[in-house]
Amino acid sequence: MPRSAAPAALDPNTPVIVGVGQASERLGEPDYRTLSEADLAALAVEQAFADTGIRGPAVAAEIDTVVGVRTFEESSPLSSSPLGRPDNMPRAIAKRVGMQPRRAVLGVTGGQSPQALLTEFAGEIAAGHTSAVLLYGAEIMSTTRHLTSKSYEGERPDLGEQVGGQIEDRGYNIAGLTSAQEARHKLLSPMLQYAVIENARRHRLGRGRDAYATEMGALFAPFTEVAAGNPHSAAPTARSVAELTEVTDTNRVVADPYTRMLVARDQVNQAAAVVVTSVATAQALGIPADRWVFLHGHADLVEQPLMARPDLSRAPAAAAAVQHALEVADIGLEDVDFLDIYSCFPVAVFNVIDPLGIAPDDPRGLTLTGGLPFFGGPGNNYSMHAIAEVVDRVRVKADSYGLIVANGGLLSKTSVGVYSSQPTAWRPDDSADLQATLDARPRLPQRRNANGAATIESFTVLPGRNRPGTAIVLGRLDDGDRFIANVESDDTAMFDLLAGDDPIGSRVHVRSDADGNRVFVDKQAMRDRHPVVAPGFRESYEHIEIRRDGHLLEVTINRPEARNALHAAANAELDSVFDAYFADPDLWVAILTGAGDKAFSAGNDLAATAGGAALSVPENGFAGLTARRRMTKPVIAAVNGYALGGGLEVALACHIIVADERASFGLPEVKVGLAALAGGLVRLPETISPALARDMILTGRRLDATDALDAGLVSRIAPAGEVMSLARTVAEEVLAASPTSVQVSLAAMADVAGIPDRIEAVDATMSALDTLIASNDTVEGITAFVSKRPPRWTGH
Repeated sequence: MPRSAAPAALDPNTPVIVGVGQASERLGEPDYRTLSEADLAALAVEQAFADTGIRGPAVAAEIDTVVGVRTFEESSPLSSSPLGRPDNMPRAIAKRVGMQPRRAVLGVTGGQSPQALLTEFAGEIAAGHTSAVLLYGAEIMSTTRHLTSKSYEGERPDLGEQVGGQIEDRGYNIAGLTSAQEARHKLLSPMLQYAVIENARRHRLGRGRDAYATEMGALFAPFTEVAAGNPHSAAPTARSVAELTEVTDTNRVVADPYTRMLVARDQVNQAAAVVVTSVATAQALGIPADRWVFLHGHADLVEQPLMARPDLSRAPAAAAAVQHALEVADIGLEDVDFLDIYSCFPVAVFNVIDPLGIAPDDPRGLTLTGGLPFFGGPGNNYSMHAIAEVVDRVRVKADSYGLIVANGGLLSKTSVGVYSSQPTAWRPDDSADLQATLDARPRLPQRRNANGAATIESFTVLPGRNRPGTAIVLGRLDDGDRFIANVESDDTAMFDLLAGDDPIGSRVHVRSDADGNRVFVDKQAMRDRHPVVAPGFRESYEHIEIRRDGHLLEVTINRPEARNALHAAANAELDSVFDAYFADPDLWVAILTGAGDKAFSAGNDLAATAGGAALSVPENGFAGLTARRRMTKPVIAAVNGYALGGGLEVALACHIIVADERASFGLPEVKVGLAALAGGLVRLPETISPALARDMILTGRRLDATDALDAGLVSRIAPAGEVMSLARTVAEEVLAASPTSVQVSLAAMADVAGIPDRIEAVDATMSALDTLIASNDTVEGITAFVSKRPPRWTGH
C-alpha cells in the first residue's frame, strides 16, 4: 500500500530522496535538438522536480545546495571543452530552472562520484547543515563529437556562458590513478589499464582466450536486453554472446582481450538528477510519502594503486565496501531485490561478484540501466542514472531493497548505496576504520629501471593499423619487484608470444634504456637486437664537445641557443661520454661546463618537451650523471652562468663545483608546476643548510656566486670569463694526487653516506685500506715522499 505519511519516530533531519529524473537524446533521431550540457541537465532536473509529485517551482525554491558531478571535459589537466562551457555550471543549471542556491559544489573525478556525493550530502542533511540538495550530472559527448567532426558543415555553437557566483570546485582528485611509469610506457587509458586487470583474472582462472571471451559475452548479453528496453539507452539493441565477442569489421579488437562491444560506450547525450531533502522539508512541501526513498546503508573505500597491488586481478576494497554497506543497512545480500554494478568493463563486474558469490546469471540481474557499454557511459555520472532506476523500483515494490555499486578509476574508488522505501533513521558508517585496515596491506615494490630475467604478470596489446601495435607488459623480476615495459614495434617474437593462448607466466628478459623498459623473449633475443657495445668516445657529437688533455677530459654542453638545456639527444650523448670516461683507465678527472657565458645548463629543455618531444632521460639521469650509482672518478662542474633546475641538479651530482662570479643557482621547478626530482630534493639539503635548501626548493629562490660560496654550494669563484681556467687549476691539483687514493676516497664517502652513526661510518671507511695497501700508487707515493721527488702515478 502506498504510504501517505512519515512514521512519527523519524528525526526531522532524516535525509530522504524525493525526486529523480533522467533526460537523453540520440544523434540522428527525429527529436534530436543538439542540446547543450546545461540544457540537457536542466531537463533532467525538471524531471526530478516533477517526480516529487508537487509543483517544480516549490521544490526549486527550497533547494539550498546544488551539487554537480564533474564531466569528462573537466576531469583531468589534459581535458578540454572544445565548444566552451559555463564558468559555473551548477549555477547555470540553477538559473535555467529557477533555483537560487546558497551553495554550489562541483565534485571530483570518478564514477564513484554520484553515490559518494549523495552519501555525503545526505549526511549533511542529517547533521542539520542543509535541508534540500539537488545532485545532477550530464554529458553531451555524442553532440560534441558530432559538432567538432570534420564532416560537420554547420556553424559550431559557442556554449560558453558567464554566470559567476560562488562555487566550491573540488578539483580532479586523480592522484594515484596513474603514475609516471604508466605514462612512460603508454599505460594511460582506462581501456588499456582494465585490459591488464582482465587478462590477469583470465590467467588466475586458467581460462583460454576463447573460453574467457565467451565468459565476458555471457556476462554482458543480459545487460543488452535491459538496455534494449530502456528509453535512455545509447545502444538499445539486444545482443547475443557471439555478437559481443566475435571479431568483425564493426566489432574490432580495441585492446586485448576486449572487442568494441565489451567496453563502456562514451558516445552519449545523457543527464540525471536527484533531489534529496530532510523529512521535515519533504513534509513542509507536501511531497507524498510514497515518493520517499531512504538510504539504508552506504560505504566508500579506496583501493591500492594498480602497480602496488600484490594481485593485479583483484581489488578487494570493492567487495569490502558492498559488505560494509549491507552491514550498515542491517541486511544480507540475499535481501537485495535490485542490483546495479558498475560495468565499464567486464572485470569491474567480476571484481564485485566473484568474492561475494554472486553468479553472473543471478536471476535478479546485475544492471538496472543496461550497463555502460549498452545503456552508455556518461562520464562520471553513470551511477546517478542507476540511482534514478533503483528509486523507481523500490517505490513500486514495497519492502524491497536496491544495491548500487559505483566505481571510479581502476577499481580504485568504490561507493555503495543500499536503498529502500522502508523508512529508516540515518545510519553512519565506519568506512574510515575499514579503510585503515585496507591501507595497512602490503604494497608490492616497483622497479623503475628494470634489467634482467623476469616473468610476465599481465599484458595487453593495442592493435595498430598495418602494424603490430603497442604492447604493454607488466612483470616481476626474479627478486619479486614489479615493472612495466613495452615491446619494440618490430619484435615479432614478443608479439607472437603475447598472441598465444596464455602468455602470462612466461619467462622473458627485460632491458632498461632512456625511453623506458623493453621486454624480449629471452636474453639472447635482447642481445641480438641490442648487441653489447663497449663504452668509447665518438669522433664527433652534435650537442656536446669533448677535449682530452692527458688524464683530463673536458666536456662542454654545446646548446647555447637553448641556454644549454638538455633534451633527449643531448642527454644520450652526455650519458655515452661519461660511460666512456668512467671506463677509460687513462682518464682520471673530468670537467663539465656549458658553451658560451650565459648558462651552465637550464636543465630539462621544456620547450622541446612542450613541442611534443619525448621526455627521454638515460637510466643514469640528466647528463648521464644525476642517477649514476657509482661515480668512481671525480667530475668538476665549471658553472659559467645559470645553473637552474636540472642544470643545478647536474652540478650537484658532480664532486666539486666552481663558479664564474656571474653564475647563479636555483631550482625554479615549483614555479612551473614541477619539482626537482633529479636529485635536487636530496642533494641540495645535504650540501647546504637544510633551511636554505628548503627556501630555494619551495620558493625558487636563486643564489648568486658569492652566496653559493658562503652556503657551501661551490668551493671556489673565478673572475668573469675565467671559470674554465679555475676548473683546470682544480683538476691539476687533483691530478697531482694519487688517482687510486682519489678514487678510493670517493668510493668510501659514497659507501658511508647512509650510515647515521659516525663512529660506525669511520670504521667502514677503513676497508679502503684493503685497496690502498695493494696499490702501486701507495708504494710510489711513500717512495717519492721519502726520496723528495714528485710521484709518478700509474692509477693502479
